[in-house]
Amino acid sequence: MKTQQTMLYALLLGGALLTGCAGNPPAPEPEALHAVDGPVSQTGPAANTHSIPDTDWVPPLYISPEEEASYYVSRLSDRRFVSYYGDRDNRRAFYIAAERLGDIGLPAVPLLYARLNTQDEYEQMLVLYALQLATQDPLLTSKTSGDYVQLPSVLSPESNAENVVIAQQWWQRNAGYLN
Repeated sequence: MKTQQTMLYALLLGGALLTGCAGNPPAPEPEALHAVDGPVSQTGPAANTHSIPDTDWVPPLYISPEEEASYYVSRLSDRRFVSYYGDRDNRRAFYIAAERLGDIGLPAVPLLYARLNTQDEYEQMLVLYALQLATQDPLLTSKTSGDYVQLPSVLSPESNAENVVIAQQWWQRNAGYLN
């Protein structure tokens, strides 16, 4: 009887150890990554779609704001990385990567400038939009006396050339504040 109890205890302990060593199962892939045209819903007051929340688009692991910014910069050219809000007659796009880069602010600015001259006009449009948002970071505007990338027209590929010039001029005036 004592031997059976000892074996049962050893079996249970071994099973618990194996379960603990296995770690967590991998997170499932967001379904929207596989959809070509399916929108990803935005959470918050502007949400009005029927898909997975944009929190599912958060990078799996990042340690610093720079790593998070790097992830979102890499997603700027992905046309699926968009959610939509508004009703059927007034549907608006929410560019997830550009908005997140705007939230990150100062750490994203050098990475965005590195992508400013991309040949992809869609990506360039979003780089410019993200720059306008990110350069409004209070940590940066306190150094630049409120100067940020002010674009007359955003989210229009036809405005890219003019907006690139504006962004480059801002960079020349303020690059020293990014260190």
